Amino acid sequence: MNTYIESQFSLNGKVALVTGATHGIGFGIAVALGKAGATVCFNGRSESKNEEARKAYAKQGIEAHGYVCDVTDTSQVNAMMAKIEAEVGTVDILVNNAGIIQRKSMLEMSAEDFRKVVDVDLAGPFIMAKAVLPGMIRNNAGKIINICSLMSELGRETVAGYAAAKGGLKMLTRNICAEFGEYNIQCNGIGPGYIATSQTAPLRQPQADGSPNPFDAFILAKTPAHRWGSPEDLEGPAVFLASAASDFVNGQILYVDGGILASLGRTPQ
Repeated sequence: MNTYIESQFSLNGKVALVTGATHGIGFGIAVALGKAGATVCFNGRSESKNEEARKAYAKQGIEAHGYVCDVTDTSQVNAMMAKIEAEVGTVDILVNNAGIIQRKSMLEMSAEDFRKVVDVDLAGPFIMAKAVLPGMIRNNAGKIINICSLMSELGRETVAGYAAAKGGLKMLTRNICAEFGEYNIQCNGIGPGYIATSQTAPLRQPQADGSPNPFDAFILAKTPAHRWGSPEDLEGPAVFLASAASDFVNGQILYVDGGILASLGRTPQ
């Protein structure tokens, strides 16, 4: 490897914890961090899912350490952190990826539905960041990457809880920067655009009569790249924000969206 590139982007000797990384975006990011040299840790909600994920990581050449943990439960998070500290070492890189979404009108969304989304998508990253920050402060170094969303900037029907949580996560990112930047801790976000995952499959599937999904057609028309993103599109940005190359980047959200946020006013092609 080019020595300059290695000095900027190598994660050798670093411990990375990616939440919700048994599949999808989190899995792809964790694999990328591992291939850049980091020791990978992840959490899932069950041991069976973690074991499936470990096998998937192994196929990618990554020996990943999985832990059963609900990121909304402070006691479980603290127990996981103690295990990671004892078995692997202090977490140098945290990627707050775990998240859920509920698609329904506000008029049909219960307060409990709303709270559940906010609990996972906003309180979870707060709890996780609070758990890793003491070790980062001791080391006078650390990277926190929050997986935000286009909904950190935009409102859209049927995702009130998700948009509220992701908007809050953008501000939590900036607050962590403001409060802990003096300890050489960088906290930034990645704002994925519309990414082709199992979570977005209903938005891409043809309608019952076989005709194209109108939302899929809308996204393809509005995105200058004329395609949905893939989890692989987020790997390079994640390595950048986890590495020395971003040591003077703090409190920023990097939107990886094929240009849709910058060009919503463009005439569809």
